[in-house]
Amino acid sequence: MRQAGPVSDADQNHPHAATVRRLEQSSGKLAAAAITRMDQQLPWYRAMPPENRSWIGLVAQAGIAAFTEWFRHPETPQAISTDVFGTAPRELTRAITLRQTVEMVRTTIEVVETAVDEIAAPGQEEALRGALLVYAREIAFATAQVYAQAAEARGAWDARLESLVVNAVVSGEADEGDLSRAAALGWSSPDHVTVLLGSAPNGDSELTVEAIRRAARYAKLQVLTGVLGKRLVVITGGSDDPLAAAKSLIGPFASGPVVAGPVVGDLRAATRSAQAAAAGLRACAAWPDAPRPVLADDLLPERAMAGDPVARTLLVEEIYRPLQQSGAALLETLSVYLEQASSLEGAARMLFVHPNTVRYRLRRVTDVTGWPPSDVRSAFTLRIALMLGRLADGEQRV
Repeated sequence: MRQAGPVSDADQNHPHAATVRRLEQSSGKLAAAAITRMDQQLPWYRAMPPENRSWIGLVAQAGIAAFTEWFRHPETPQAISTDVFGTAPRELTRAITLRQTVEMVRTTIEVVETAVDEIAAPGQEEALRGALLVYAREIAFATAQVYAQAAEARGAWDARLESLVVNAVVSGEADEGDLSRAAALGWSSPDHVTVLLGSAPNGDSELTVEAIRRAARYAKLQVLTGVLGKRLVVITGGSDDPLAAAKSLIGPFASGPVVAGPVVGDLRAATRSAQAAAAGLRACAAWPDAPRPVLADDLLPERAMAGDPVARTLLVEEIYRPLQQSGAALLETLSVYLEQASSLEGAARMLFVHPNTVRYRLRRVTDVTGWPPSDVRSAFTLRIALMLGRLADGEQRV
């Protein structure tokens, strides 16, 4: 708070010198009145810890002192944000919302405005009131600037933190530290997590990331996202349907394939989903007519042919082995049916059975594997699974 001292020649020649002196003498009283009114009218202020309330008191005092200096020299450019908010620590912008700061400033201005008739020298009331009106506008702009700068700083820091988490998941290096970083970004550990991969559009990556966040809010999904090189990576949580999640977030992706990894239980396991999506993205070139988006598990044949060991294992363990364990008749019927160009009658002739028997066995294949042999795409997947399974059996016999 500025203390009243010897009056300089400049102050004596000021057109409102008497009012300036009265402002200086009343600054402490006005600040105390502002704090009292906040305590009476603002519940959030009463609920704050003493340390934050003391910082708010300093801000109120600094605001009144800055107004006094501004009224003394209105023609001189004033750094109001530094004069007023520079007394408080940066952490205060996290503890007090912009709305609360506006209420604090409004209360302080109202206290000063109420005391105008008492403070102003006779005949100078309107000059002081007009100056206060202009100062209120300047302090409003200064408040917005302070919070905008704080938001930009937090946004830049959060973006770097988010990129670290996304990169750790994609590279398979996610640990407890990354879980803590994700929690700091608002990730609440949803039960269903899926990783989406596709091409990032040209231009500002921040705009792409913000577009993903908007789409996620609309779809009520949690996301961690980032642009890694030419790829746009989205870790999404809150949906047990990866294809539906991908469709709701596909807008910001560039043209080209978008692959959704399998659903996993948590962020640590999301590495598996990311690796499957990455393998699917590499293998998409072998299926140019693939839907967009496409599930990584729908690309198992292409992934296996591209050398993905996980896809090869899945085809053998989830298709070939269950068929093998269900009896030789299913494997033989499926093999003959595929060799006969998916002809029921041709398979029946080769197996010396009735076509209805072939039809029944093929339904059993669908029940066991989840892949209907009558569908062209499923037939291709089943054929690759049979080939890989026989190769695996051959290796075991050698």
